[in-house]
Amino acid sequence: MKILVVDDEILACNRLERLLKEEGMDDIKTSCDPLEALGLFMKDSFDIVFLDISMPQMSGLELANKLLEINPKCYIIFQTAYEEYALEAFEQGGMDYLLKPISTPKLQKALEKVTNFTKSSTLSNNKKIIAKYGQKLYLLNLDDIYYLEADLDEVIVRFSEGDGYVKRKISDMEKLLEGRNFFRIHRSCIVNVDKITSLETVEQSKLRVSFNGIKNTVTSSKDGAKAFREYLENQSY
Repeated sequence: MKILVVDDEILACNRLERLLKEEGMDDIKTSCDPLEALGLFMKDSFDIVFLDISMPQMSGLELANKLLEINPKCYIIFQTAYEEYALEAFEQGGMDYLLKPISTPKLQKALEKVTNFTKSSTLSNNKKIIAKYGQKLYLLNLDDIYYLEADLDEVIVRFSEGDGYVKRKISDMEKLLEGRNFFRIHRSCIVNVDKITSLETVEQSKLRVSFNGIKNTVTSSKDGAKAFREYLENQSY
């Protein structure tokens, strides 16, 4: 497996590289600059990226979003010295979270999880969305998402526990969700069709969309309603 280690501390980079080599990994590149790491990632194909969360110029969270946009199959493992970032979400999803200093047993466990994902071929079928709210990071499966709304240069992601923010354009999210039964009902809103419970026609033939499990509703544009009706007519239910 090809591995990229990104950490603004050179000693941390070198230490993790050494630990990885002790585990039999020899195809490793390191970078102390997130922008340089992004360039390396665009030129080469990496299976695993170890990302420090707190870095100057660009945080690990921001870099992860960019990397997953380029290659959703990449397996990202966050690392940091700050325990308050340790969220249960990282234990439940396809990514891992390692607290510095990284121990050999925890590194072995993370590598084993990657191997298991690769063998079962589920990695390529499970895109993840990383959303942030305050100091919390949420690792979301696409099935967790009800809808997404544009908010200036970010996107609000609505899921059962609340809202999170992704620093991407709504058009970028539309491309990421293509083929996953999400539909853009408005220039600033994308809905998860599988989460919809009812549709109500409102003024100017627009559609008000209700979802299973949350009280929130969203309203389409007039053109979006027409396109969505056509989309639904072509689906088999």
